[in-house]
Amino acid sequence: MGTKVRGFTLIEMTLTVAILAVCAAVAAPVMGEVLERQRAGAAMGALATQMQLARMSAITYRQPAILCPSRDGVACDGSTDWSGGWMVFLDRDGNRAPDADDEILRVETRPMSPTLRLVGTVGRTQLRYLPDGRSAGTNLTVSVCNDAGSLLGAVIVNNAGRPRTFRPAAPGACPG
Repeated sequence: MGTKVRGFTLIEMTLTVAILAVCAAVAAPVMGEVLERQRAGAAMGALATQMQLARMSAITYRQPAILCPSRDGVACDGSTDWSGGWMVFLDRDGNRAPDADDEILRVETRPMSPTLRLVGTVGRTQLRYLPDGRSAGTNLTVSVCNDAGSLLGAVIVNNAGRPRTFRPAAPGACPG
């Protein structure tokens, strides 16, 4: 009595690996775009959350609160580039700079992918909330862009102080 050996032949295994390789090659670019959109969404969500924290802190402590770009978490950068991170602090004396460590409420350093760029509205180097929760000054838009210069989304704050996120239907040109 002969027993029959079951298994795969070398040709069957090679064919299966070739089909998987073709599927992976087709799916890789699409997965890269999905990953980039997810990272942009995470960056917008983190920034909008910190804007809400700054607004709630201003109302709770009845003092101005400021959100500004900061690479070191100690001082504001004074630029419109939010890519390196940001910080939230109470501005008790109104000089628009943190004076003591106890004023700093939150620091986010390098919160997103290095392939993303966050660019704020020209002339707006920080977001200041008044004790009543309003945003002082004009509207602020922080655009989230990729290395190719395509706009992936934005976080927009109106004068009432409410942040909202925006995603274009199709990527457009990044402002600035």
